[in-house]
Amino acid sequence: MARYPLKRQKIHHALFLFLCLFVTAEARKHRLEITEDYRRFIALSTFGFYKGGQLEVKMENFILKQNGPDKPLCGFTFDRTVSDAMNPYLENHLDRCPLRERESLSQDTVTFIMDLNEKSPFLRVNCSSTLQTIRIYKNKTMIPTIKGHTSDSTLFNQRKRREMGLPVENVPREPAASPVTDSSTSCSETIIPITRNRNGGSYNIYFIIVIATEQDEGLYNFYYHTCPRNMDVYAASSFLIELEELNKNNYLSAGEMPLPALYFMMSLLFFLSGSFWVFIISKSKHPVFKIHYLMAVLVYLKSLSLLFHSINFHFIEISGTHVATWAVLYYIAHLLKGAVLFITIILIGTGWTFIKHILSDKDKKIFMIVIPLQVLANVAEIIIEESEEGDIEYHTWRDVFILVDLLCCGAILFPVVWSIRHLQEASQTDGKAAINLRKLKVFRHFYVMIVCYIYFTRIIVYLLKITVPFQYEWLDEMFREMATYVFFVLTGYKFRPASANPYFQVQFDDDDEEVDIVVTQSGLTEGLTNLARLKAHSSTVDSGDEEEKDNLLSKRESSHEYD
Repeated sequence: MARYPLKRQKIHHALFLFLCLFVTAEARKHRLEITEDYRRFIALSTFGFYKGGQLEVKMENFILKQNGPDKPLCGFTFDRTVSDAMNPYLENHLDRCPLRERESLSQDTVTFIMDLNEKSPFLRVNCSSTLQTIRIYKNKTMIPTIKGHTSDSTLFNQRKRREMGLPVENVPREPAASPVTDSSTSCSETIIPITRNRNGGSYNIYFIIVIATEQDEGLYNFYYHTCPRNMDVYAASSFLIELEELNKNNYLSAGEMPLPALYFMMSLLFFLSGSFWVFIISKSKHPVFKIHYLMAVLVYLKSLSLLFHSINFHFIEISGTHVATWAVLYYIAHLLKGAVLFITIILIGTGWTFIKHILSDKDKKIFMIVIPLQVLANVAEIIIEESEEGDIEYHTWRDVFILVDLLCCGAILFPVVWSIRHLQEASQTDGKAAINLRKLKVFRHFYVMIVCYIYFTRIIVYLLKITVPFQYEWLDEMFREMATYVFFVLTGYKFRPASANPYFQVQFDDDDEEVDIVVTQSGLTEGLTNLARLKAHSSTVDSGDEEEKDNLLSKRESSHEYD
């Protein structure tokens, strides 16, 4: 009996570690530890900066190991791009070193080159002609601030009191606004000292980049580079780096600032739509199937997922890090929503509880394949969101997510295709071509809806993300959520509880007659329809009885004549 509590404890510990796996990242306060990494360049961060934005860089315990006598060239690049795509310079020059190539300065690039000499190591800064107004500071005390500024609210209150004839309080007036003298020099003339640790084998680096003007605004990529002087020489880097990205008092990137409000509004929209759906199925006089309740659960899970996502982004916005509780709630809702979404699509595609109550072997195999793959895709997506760009696992999980997600999207189309083929064959054999063709039309519409939804949310949204300007990156999330909402609404409309829907007419079909039954929603006409159906059935029975009587009479007469 002691085994079960022990097993239960192990399960709880495993679940706790699994959830903690997703809350180790520091959001917009990045913390990345690299140990003997041989990569030529490491993507550290991508962030959209407005005027006044700051990037604080703190590298500790930097150690460089090489297998040759010549020390490789090491440093950082701070590159500006138009959209959320890979740095075009790195993409076209992966076999070269931006720290060494002079042509890199023709791009929107700032380079930081390490000079690790024994006496006084330092970091040399070079800026392209388009980024000369960017400022580099050795510490925060050197950043200029504005003094003598009276708040707008104070001035407004004083003006309002004067207009009303009330006495104005004597507020001590500070000197005119004047910036503190900027002690920084030209960007290309900046030298940042590198401190050597006591052990003598590791170094510490600290500096701050400030976007000083509106012309310098944009989406910036921050990379670490290691450039061996000989291609046969391999250098291994080890360090701990902490980055803090800030747009004045906002820790979100320029293109992410509207996301908390967007997610909250979409969560409210899904919640109201789910409540309206529950009202429809609760008041419906037509058959309501289990799949209708599952669709309601899906909409509420989607609403909860967006709500927790909005709260998570809100805490990142004000503090730079998320709260573990809200993050875990979001991940749980996200996992459940993804699984229920694909289950619902497959069940609707197979016609479960609509046209059949038992899943075939092919349908069960689809479930056994798609559901684990979808859970894996959601886990990969969560790991991507919570991992640092510089992690080696980040790129591995990104490739896994893309592959698995495409496999899931392709697999859910098979049940719909099988149902379409079944209806095509049934319309030619069972004599009910009209009803089967109408059901076939609904299935074809559903198939087109799924294809459009997958194509839009996986391809069009991605193309939109890499083409729009940096401050409009939130548009791809808006279009993705709106496409999901439209897909949910159209699916609910196509398969709502209604007896006039050709999808549900299979339960009224008889194998012995080809009579189209029309059931109206009026209680008065419903009795007339049932009465007409009974009369039609009784007339059919009476006509059959009369034919049998005529046959019997004819047989008797023929037997008398024979006698």
